[in-house]
Amino acid sequence: MSDLEYPAGLRYTAEHEWVREEDGVVRIGITAFAQEALGDVVYVSLPAVGDSVVAGDTCGEVESTKSVSDLYAPVAGEVTAVNDALDATPELVNSDPYGEGWMYELRPSDAAAVAALLDVDAYRAQLS
Repeated sequence: MSDLEYPAGLRYTAEHEWVREEDGVVRIGITAFAQEALGDVVYVSLPAVGDSVVAGDTCGEVESTKSVSDLYAPVAGEVTAVNDALDATPELVNSDPYGEGWMYELRPSDAAAVAALLDVDAYRAQLS
């Protein structure tokens, strides 16, 4: 397995999503591990702005040349933005999973839930 990147300032889920908190909103995407396991991403289905999501529930999916994988909401909240660029260029998930390949943003219903997610060390530990 290659030496994949996992930024230290993010929170992670066991389902390979990352969460970046900023000004009461969280931006969510999939980790380098997830995009590598999927292979070339060809389509991304995201929740709609205004949708309420429940932590742990499916809220979208990522389709690759190899498989289809569900996206799970890392925390409960209301979707405030989606990355429309992924409609035309889903491969951004592969080329820049923590930047241009982000998936959606939401306003968490419980801010403490974000802090309860895995830190980078805990995420790395559960990969091995």
